[in-house]
Amino acid sequence: MSAFTETALLKKLGELNSSQQSIQTLSLWLIHHRKHSAAIVKTWQKELENVPEPKKLTFMYLANDVIQNSKKKGPEYGKEFNHVLGKVFVHIGEKCSSDKLLGSLGRILNIWLERGVYDPKAIGEWRSRLHRDASGGGSSNNGSTKPPSTETEKPEKERKAEKAERREKRKHEDRQAKSKRPRQHHHHHHHHQSSSSGNSSSNAAPAQEESAPAAVDSGENGHTPPYLPLGEPPEPEELIKALSNIENSASSDAVVRERIAKLPQEISEISCISKLEDKDKAKALAKQVNEAVDLLNDYNARLAAEMEERAKLATMLRDFQAEQKELLSQAEQRLDEHKKKLAKMLGLQKEIHDHLSNLPDLTQLPDVTGGLAPLPSAGDLFNALH
Repeated sequence: MSAFTETALLKKLGELNSSQQSIQTLSLWLIHHRKHSAAIVKTWQKELENVPEPKKLTFMYLANDVIQNSKKKGPEYGKEFNHVLGKVFVHIGEKCSSDKLLGSLGRILNIWLERGVYDPKAIGEWRSRLHRDASGGGSSNNGSTKPPSTETEKPEKERKAEKAERREKRKHEDRQAKSKRPRQHHHHHHHHQSSSSGNSSSNAAPAQEESAPAAVDSGENGHTPPYLPLGEPPEPEELIKALSNIENSASSDAVVRERIAKLPQEISEISCISKLEDKDKAKALAKQVNEAVDLLNDYNARLAAEMEERAKLATMLRDFQAEQKELLSQAEQRLDEHKKKLAKMLGLQKEIHDHLSNLPDLTQLPDVTGGLAPLPSAGDLFNALH
């Protein structure tokens, strides 16, 4: 990667756009230069305060990606961003009023809360600063008191932000459900439509389906906001271990499946109860039923655990694939750069060769050390003139 300079950082921040590739590429570059984290975060904050409102969100996506994906490398960025995020959220809360922006930032705060990225108290304080009313709440630095003049205005602003946040969260969850677990999503959707509380759930489901196309079309340069990092890519050893565990999962347990297939028909047919002739047969059937129930309950629990493991594995594979694609993209970029350098060197080599071929051939000059007569002396020249 290129060396770190503040000029290079400013240039990259200026070229940053809301596409996922742009954010991840710059994030990897920043993580690579994490020893300059203090200067990088300071410059990031300064530039965020000067960019237009839509790009402030892109800067926050970048910070989010760097914070979460740099944890494996070290805590530098988490600590440095922790020092400035309070001021950043105050700035955004006072200068920005877009429901989409506030909702997306609220979603990022929720992710940080769920994943334990920052302390819940700090996240709660940042959320209150983000939703502070600029006309009244901005006069207090600590935000500990609520001016009476904003009692009616601030809830309205918070309601709008929460509504936008729920909308963005719904889009994000809907995309994840469709891409990662379509069959489970279908089952979950069917369950809600058939439940007793189906009115509210069935109304929410069409809303999700209607919002999905909007989520796809709302992105810029192929990016669908709110952008959240895919997660920390797993190490190859972790991925291999997870794949090995799946090979020994419940669904591949042929012994238990054979036992279930060989269960007698009497334990599942209610009509067989009427054919019982005495108490002993009834007890024997009850014992078989209880054993079958225990067997099925245990196997179902194993299958449920396997589904969770497969979902985690799918996430790991997605994150690993995304990292490999990014590394491949960087390798291809470096390859193109080296190809251009090679082409220049070959051109220079040809020019040198052409220049050398135009120089006179010294081997064709007469031999000055052999057959030529020696040059005349000064006396010889003087005598020749007289």
